Amino acid sequence: MEEKQAKKEKVTWKGWISLLFLIVSFSGLCAGQENFLKAFDLNSLIGQFGHAEGAKVALQGAGGAGAREGFVVALTLIPTIMLAQGLIEVCENMGALHAAEKLFHPLLHPLMGIPGVTGLAFVSSFTSSDVGAFMTKDMYEAGMINDDERTIFAAYQYAGSAVVSNTIAAGAPLVPIAVVPVGAVIGMIFVVKVMGANIIRFYLKYYHRKHGAEGEAA
Repeated sequence: MEEKQAKKEKVTWKGWISLLFLIVSFSGLCAGQENFLKAFDLNSLIGQFGHAEGAKVALQGAGGAGAREGFVVALTLIPTIMLAQGLIEVCENMGALHAAEKLFHPLLHPLMGIPGVTGLAFVSSFTSSDVGAFMTKDMYEAGMINDDERTIFAAYQYAGSAVVSNTIAAGAPLVPIAVVPVGAVIGMIFVVKVMGANIIRFYLKYYHRKHGAEGEAA
C-alpha cells in the first residue's frame, strides 16, 4: 500500500517546503493581503470576476435562482479544481504527501482514525469543500486510504463544510450580535465535526464486528 511505502521514504527539504507552500495556499493564511503574500493564496491566484475596482459580476439572473445560474456557478468551480490539482501534482512529485504523512499522522490517526496522508485535504477543507473533496477522491483511487477511512473523512468534511470561510461569509450578519467570538464558533463547529466523524468510525467498527469481518477503520 502506498501509505506504508511513504512512511519508509525519507522526506527531503523539498518535500517540507512544498508541503508548507500548500498549507499556506489552501488554508487562507494569506487571504486579504495587498502585498506579495497574496501570491501564496489560492483564491488570489484564481482571481475574481469583475473590473479593476474589484466589483464582482453577479451570477444570479433576474427572477431568482434557476438552472442557468446553477450551471454558471458550477462552471466557476473548474478553475479552482484545475489550479489546485496542478499545484498538488507538482508538490506531490517533490514529496509533499510524504511530508504530510509524517506531520499529520500523530494528529489525525488518534483523532479520527485516518492516516496522515489526508493532512492536506484536512487543511484545505477548512476553506474549500471542493478541493478537499477531490483530494479525498484522488487518495482513495490511488490506494492511499481505504473505504472506511474515506467514509470517516467524508463524514468529517460534509458536516459544516469549509468551516472557516462559510462561517465568516454566511454568519456575517450575526457577528455584531454574537455573544462569543467567531473563533469560538468555528472551534465548536470543528469539535462537532470530529465527533460526527468518530460516530461513523465506531459504527463501522461495530458493523464489521457484527458481520464477522475485520474492520478497516482504525
